[in-house]
Amino acid sequence: MIAELVAPKTVLVDVHYLGQAEYIAPCLLENESGVAVIDPGPTSSLAGLEAGLAARGLSIADIHTLLLTHIHLDHAGATGTLVKQNPKIRVYVHEKGARHMIDPTKLLDSAKRIYREHMDWMWGEFLAVPAENVTALTGGEAITVSSRKLEVVYTPGHAVHHVSYFDQQTGIAFTGDTTGMRPSNRPCVVPVTPPPDIDLEAWRGSLAAIEERRPERLFVTHFGPADNPAWHLEDLRERLARWGERVAATLQAGQPDADAAREFGRQSFDELTSRLPVAQFGAMARPEALEGNWYGLARYWRKRAGA
Repeated sequence: MIAELVAPKTVLVDVHYLGQAEYIAPCLLENESGVAVIDPGPTSSLAGLEAGLAARGLSIADIHTLLLTHIHLDHAGATGTLVKQNPKIRVYVHEKGARHMIDPTKLLDSAKRIYREHMDWMWGEFLAVPAENVTALTGGEAITVSSRKLEVVYTPGHAVHHVSYFDQQTGIAFTGDTTGMRPSNRPCVVPVTPPPDIDLEAWRGSLAAIEERRPERLFVTHFGPADNPAWHLEDLRERLARWGERVAATLQAGQPDADAAREFGRQSFDELTSRLPVAQFGAMARPEALEGNWYGLARYWRKRAGA
């Protein structure tokens, strides 16, 4: 567990998801009334979040707010469990994700088709959140949380229900997966493009919206503070376009999906590890994990062709 100060009263927690360091990083925003948590992670790593809170002299009872960038299990899975333990918690989430937090049946049915017998081990329980605890966002709101003024910006592309939070006090933009993964501020940004919501056109718009606000720093859930936001956004933009073109070419060639995804995973792995040694990526760069990005991009192109 790491409880690392990112800015005044802004703390990164490494929850050591499934024993992996530097993969999932909730962020704590502290004030005299308690703490807000951005993207608490899954229930399977809740003990890591609790340890991070304890390192700051805090507990679940001190959490007053959860700020979700989006509802994917690695970001929001522990939300219902935390609210069950502390019913005073207020949950902020985009309106397109709010209904799935209140009734997660469809979300969980979809996840079970992907993770099957590994579902519980990977993510743990995903409990419903009472509707009265949920504040639905659309983007454009200005909210005050833990004495911070946060601008909420709708940033789809990775997910149709994705928002980012811009902290006016510290200049940090908490951008979830819209700005990809970056292993501990090292010089390589990895797009995250799983099914079902990938939209490259919307994503380009979201990156432009982040860029025009000129944040001093990004905070990505995978993993932590990212300096030089202009460079980061351009590196992501270029790789996202290149990966999209690569997937489009395999579809045009008529390759079987499994073969194309396997080849994409190998090519992407070789590309990333030509930038950084594989050990510096941790769990972020494995060929078999990178294959999943092909399916999200392929679904995007197929939907475009169908339209």
